[in-house]
Amino acid sequence: MSSSLTLAPAPPSQAAEEVRAQVREFLAEELAAGTFTTHVDTWLSGVDPAFSRKLGERGWLGMTWPKQYGGHERSAMERYAVTEELLAAGAPVAAHWIADRQSGPNLLRYGTEEQRREILPRIAAGECYFVIGMSEPDSGSDLASIRTRAARNGNGDWVVNGAKVWTSNAHFSHYGIVLVRTSPADPASRHAGLSQLLVDLSLPGITINPIRILDGGHHFNEVVFEDVVVPGDMLLGEKGAGWHQVTAELAFERSGPERFLSTYPLLAEFARRAGDTGDAAQLATLGRLSARLLALRQLSLRIAAALDRGELPDIPAALVKDVGTTFEADVVDEIRRVVEVTVSLESPDPLGRALAEAQLHAPGYTLRGGTNEILRGIVARGLGLR
Repeated sequence: MSSSLTLAPAPPSQAAEEVRAQVREFLAEELAAGTFTTHVDTWLSGVDPAFSRKLGERGWLGMTWPKQYGGHERSAMERYAVTEELLAAGAPVAAHWIADRQSGPNLLRYGTEEQRREILPRIAAGECYFVIGMSEPDSGSDLASIRTRAARNGNGDWVVNGAKVWTSNAHFSHYGIVLVRTSPADPASRHAGLSQLLVDLSLPGITINPIRILDGGHHFNEVVFEDVVVPGDMLLGEKGAGWHQVTAELAFERSGPERFLSTYPLLAEFARRAGDTGDAAQLATLGRLSARLLALRQLSLRIAAALDRGELPDIPAALVKDVGTTFEADVVDEIRRVVEVTVSLESPDPLGRALAEAQLHAPGYTLRGGTNEILRGIVARGLGLR
């Protein structure tokens, strides 16, 4: 049982620390120049194509990919250092985030040579953005119950009908990797008959409807497909292998530092306040939160190292996502209890603004990437407990 959760510690990486220093210098220059301002939860809400292109120019996207596809053949630990610094700074990385984090690796693993050569260099350049087409209305986190269907027409193309929800930044993105049912459901195997399609979001028949969050912001969407004709060569991987491919993809989605650093800009601002005031209750809260953050970071680093070794740590990744997003919500609650501050997006106090942003985004923390209840079920099944 323990072997499924036992991962070797992440080895020290001088290369990772060197690139970390470079990213910090870059971010300090960008902040000083006013090209962006720090916000909470910017890996989903901070879309800035110009900023993404700057990262691409510096070789900080597609970092681990082969050079022949626009990548840089650097380690997962180096990539981790880059993403961690960007998240800690609250930088506007949402445009490229999904493409760099999981869609690119998905294409590397399952895509055709033509798909890789056409799309991967554009992702690495910060010029091509992706969405995740998994969840559906009325399905919750039960992906096996999806109703979006794709059938071949007389020309060998796929005709897609259905809808996807929580598709962050679909209104800015170029492609979606969409999970569809390509064969009738089999009561004996709910996971059979699913496939993934690489869908150009500019195709006729696609409607993108905004789903606004509590602050009125818009990154979530509903994407509706009505007789959308997807070219036959845009099947990703094998027909019927969609469930296996999605499971592999979710290890990338659930294990990164974004699963516990969405509220880090708030925590950093609170740390400055606690240091200035010397308030005992604030310092105790800062100590508790810092200890949890350091433990989460070690867990996440071990998963990054496992990915570097070619492993697929899906169960530990589910645990990191569960514990990490719980921590993100707890950051908001614990800080709110010990500070006297006007909580408002218009507050002149940076702590009040950050706390307002974090509170308004909080309902999404434990939703995106699979609810915590679903994640715990995955872990229990993986450990043979259910």
